[in-house]
Amino acid sequence: MPSLLVIDDDRAILALAEKALAPIADITTAANAADGLDALRRGSFDAVLLDIQLPDQNGLAVYCEIREHDRRIPVIFMTVAAASNTAIEAMQLGAFDYIAKPLSVDPLRDLVEKAIEQRQISSVPVAISADDESGDQGAELFIGRSPAMLDVFKAIGKVSKQDVPILVRGESGTGKELVARALFQYSHRCEETFLAVNCAALPDNLLESELFGHEKGSFTGAESRRIGKFEQCNGGTLFLDEIGDMAPTVQAKVLRVLQEQRFERVGGNKELTTDVRIIAATNRPLEQMVEDGEYREDLLYRLNGVTIELPPLRDRLSDVPALIRFFLAQAKKEFNKGDLEGLSPESVELLTKYDWPGNVRQLRAVIRRCVLDTVMPVITPDILPDAITRTRPHESNSAAESSAPDAPGTELPALVSRLLEQKSTNIYSESMEYMERFVIMQVLQATDGNQSQAAEMLGITRGKLRDRINSYNIVLKSDIGVGN
Repeated sequence: MPSLLVIDDDRAILALAEKALAPIADITTAANAADGLDALRRGSFDAVLLDIQLPDQNGLAVYCEIREHDRRIPVIFMTVAAASNTAIEAMQLGAFDYIAKPLSVDPLRDLVEKAIEQRQISSVPVAISADDESGDQGAELFIGRSPAMLDVFKAIGKVSKQDVPILVRGESGTGKELVARALFQYSHRCEETFLAVNCAALPDNLLESELFGHEKGSFTGAESRRIGKFEQCNGGTLFLDEIGDMAPTVQAKVLRVLQEQRFERVGGNKELTTDVRIIAATNRPLEQMVEDGEYREDLLYRLNGVTIELPPLRDRLSDVPALIRFFLAQAKKEFNKGDLEGLSPESVELLTKYDWPGNVRQLRAVIRRCVLDTVMPVITPDILPDAITRTRPHESNSAAESSAPDAPGTELPALVSRLLEQKSTNIYSESMEYMERFVIMQVLQATDGNQSQAAEMLGITRGKLRDRINSYNIVLKSDIGVGN
């Protein structure tokens, strides 16, 4: 049976702990810090209940000694004054949790059971270590040994030294800018300038000014001449991210640069020349946008000198452990978590079976958040986001209860029932997502996949409809459905 050490000078608390927690653990009690630390050194414990106000020593100081003795023991603080500053200080020190007095039996038992479980899981050797030397390398490191990524590496090697425009295609978060930087680093322009512009992040007039520059007084607020990216980047490489979000007027000027390497500043008459290699990236369906009249066909052909397709993370799950190892080592160093050992086998299994709709960017964010949140040396499943722990293997978070929600009248109650069983705290949001996906799919089926007509019927913009199609992994085929 697990063992629990309770340190408190209140006899009533000690008696309550012995009675309430005896079914789940062997209880050892101590009435002061000295006796508690002595018992800790003589025995082996799975968790500690520790009062902050002890007669001979402050509980926070005792906690520091417990950590020095055994970093893996989860410590739960007990305090009469459940003040925010006390809780914050305890959690900053790395406490497992804290509970306010007077103690309630059920919350106390739940918390102790959770702490004991954490101790047991943390005692298992880590499946992925946080001590990985590759984490000290630059953030531009390419990671992956899957066949899909090897094809990407080969493509980069073949075209990096060729002065042709390159279009990098892939879902958001797959690492398109990393491909652009690799193309630059292995090109004969590697000693020149590399600049990146996110076309979706700037309004149309500001994007034009950002790319081509402007003359003083050319528009309101133009108080001085500005040199644009094409001029700054002469001789180097310009990365245009989210090229599908570029306004038609800017598309025309970019096309001219690609054709003639000539342009004019906004509000200027002087023709300027430049020698810039353009690498563009998008997650948008440019061919469909050309058909809908939203994108210039001649610009697409010019940008598409060579296309490099970047696979989504769900298509190269074998690379996930290597990515975890790299991001884990980075986060450990960044957040100064010297005691962090790594991830438990259960955590690694969940992470490697998740579909990662947000791709590598989402994986990196999850690992960073887990490193930041954990107070134990091993990251266990309870630290992972709910979306990962409750999702069945190879089922994306948007896939909900069925691959094609044809009958919400029967499927929605089943979804709600499942979420209730899982004690989800996100039932409303998931149910609304399910209904929204169903409505969008029905309208797309009714319009034979015509997004413009569907957006008009739904009363939303084309851009918002595209976002929903991508978010819900809706496949636009003759028989529209949710992708696997």
